[in-house]
Amino acid sequence: MNTSIAFPLLLTLLAGLATGIGSAIAFFARRTNVRFLSFSLGLSAGVMIYVSFVELFAESHGMLAAQWGETAGMTATVLCFFGGILLIGAIDRLVPSFENPHEMHTVEEMERHPGQRRGGLMRVGIMTALVIGIHNFPEGIATFMSAVDNPALGIAIAAAIAIHNIPEGIAVSIPVYYATGSRRKAFLLSLSSGLAEPVGALLAYAVLLPFLSPVLLGCIFGVVAGIMVFISLDELLPAAEKYGEHHVSIYGVVTGMAVMAVSLILF
Repeated sequence: MNTSIAFPLLLTLLAGLATGIGSAIAFFARRTNVRFLSFSLGLSAGVMIYVSFVELFAESHGMLAAQWGETAGMTATVLCFFGGILLIGAIDRLVPSFENPHEMHTVEEMERHPGQRRGGLMRVGIMTALVIGIHNFPEGIATFMSAVDNPALGIAIAAAIAIHNIPEGIAVSIPVYYATGSRRKAFLLSLSSGLAEPVGALLAYAVLLPFLSPVLLGCIFGVVAGIMVFISLDELLPAAEKYGEHHVSIYGVVTGMAVMAVSLILF
């Protein structure tokens, strides 16, 4: 196992800071490239789904079965998988529907003048950043722990998470910009919401890494697989659909799976 933490931490940081890319797109792009976003979100979902079932779930089962036997190992893997789904699902329930950070926004909204009070808009922006930070926390743990065991796998997961952080950056930036009129404040708040991922990685380093064993790592992989599948089905694919490009998003899913399959074979 690769015990170096510098590279996993860097990957997690870069994935989290992708919210800043979304903020920059909101401020400097003239119009939203919905086909590109739809394809990218689909690609991210394809990577996560393929990695979860082909790599993470299989590794979890292999590690736990080696320690506890086939039946007990598979049972533990399944429990960890659905435990991961329950964990991220419980976090998702904390998001009020009217402030859902996964509500899609477009660059064109920057030219509109909503009738809401500025204080209300600022509240929406701050709440969105906070909720995205809560969502990003377990993602940071997932990226870090995957990269510690397998750097190539960590790169794939970090890239997929970075792609899905881009629309979240837009979601934070727009209401904050409306409320303050400051691109700088909107950009910084958007960027800071992504810093929950490296914080999650640091927690994993401080709490989990010292006690890392095949059993703990197998359980973590099972939980991470569940988290990734939930994110793909609950966030990424619906987001791609909301951008209005159904077939493009599906092409992205298949492409993401194919790219991940090839990378796992080669590396």
